Amino acid sequence: MFEATLNEKRASLDKLQLVAILSLMCVGAAFVYSATMAGLSSTSLSWIEQTWVKQIVWYVIGIGAATTLCLVDYHTLSRWAFVAYWFTIFLLAAVLIFGTWRGGARRWFDLGFFSLQPSEFAKLAFILAQASFLSRPADELRLPINFWKSIGLMVLPFLLILKEPDLGSALVFVPTGFAMMLVAGVPRKSLLRLIGVVGVLAALFLVDILFAPPGWKIKLEDYQRDRLLVFFGQDFAPENATPQERALARERQMNKSLQSRQALISVGSGGLMGKGWRQGEQTALGFLPRGAAHTDFIFSVIAEEKGFVGSATVVALYAVLLFTGLRIAGQARDRLGKVLAAGVVTLLFSHIFINIGMNIRLMPVTGIPLPLLSYGGSSVLGSLIAIGILQNVHLNRKGY
Repeated sequence: MFEATLNEKRASLDKLQLVAILSLMCVGAAFVYSATMAGLSSTSLSWIEQTWVKQIVWYVIGIGAATTLCLVDYHTLSRWAFVAYWFTIFLLAAVLIFGTWRGGARRWFDLGFFSLQPSEFAKLAFILAQASFLSRPADELRLPINFWKSIGLMVLPFLLILKEPDLGSALVFVPTGFAMMLVAGVPRKSLLRLIGVVGVLAALFLVDILFAPPGWKIKLEDYQRDRLLVFFGQDFAPENATPQERALARERQMNKSLQSRQALISVGSGGLMGKGWRQGEQTALGFLPRGAAHTDFIFSVIAEEKGFVGSATVVALYAVLLFTGLRIAGQARDRLGKVLAAGVVTLLFSHIFINIGMNIRLMPVTGIPLPLLSYGGSSVLGSLIAIGILQNVHLNRKGY
């Protein structure tokens, strides 16, 4: 009987979405290989130590985790949502004390064989907890106390991740939380007012960073401020700088804008059809930083080697993933499933938009990975678990 039920569920999976996911994983493995095998240091490693092999291992583990999730009704998962939420909050607090310090941030636990990034799993725990909270009766959602409790669920991980600091990952919580509240039926007037306040604060924040005198500026990490100044094309030198100070500031600005400039060159140099797999000069010659080519800037590698056609194919695969996710949300049998699916789709869209945007200089550089393509165990696991939640909602949709 169990085998019959399992086979019936397998037959009910969203096959179009699965094709898109498997295609993205194949593209990810191929271009992580291309980005990392250009350096002599990579080719000298044994095959088991190769980055692309590790990426495939994470794909296999992630598929196993997603499959396991599909065997458990999402209502059962919802009962454990707040356990997962508070556990990830504990991890986010612990990483600030015991985490490994890298590149001016403390975001990871170094487990030897694996660097665990709690923020990737906190996003999923937040989606589960927020969906569980918002699945209460519609009358209760209209109460102001519940509106602010829902905001509190979003703000707590946001602040802890901001403290690491990881501004990009923290910001992803905002559209995800707001989208879930909108789909759940939270009073629109209250939500729109809050979005308006957030928009005004964001505008004031940018004005302060770009135009305020030094003594009035909001405290940020140097690299965060530099990235914003680079994105908006602001001069690093103050108005009263001496010629020598201005020359030093210009040199620093060129160094800080290196990644975004080289990424844009990579995208533009690919042309229509690209230079061919493993033929990308930007990566091979090290102009696109090798430490970031297979992670944050994997889209630039694809664009250089496969051109506009390859880039458009990747975007099309993501479009299939997102639109099938929206269809799953529309077919969900209850509010819990609808809000869960909406949260996952918004999370994935935020990652895709921010990452591709920073590769083509529509967004400032952040540490947001491109789902299923960027190298990283936490990112791959988080993305596949999120997709497992989507498939779970699909398996238990209306009329099932």
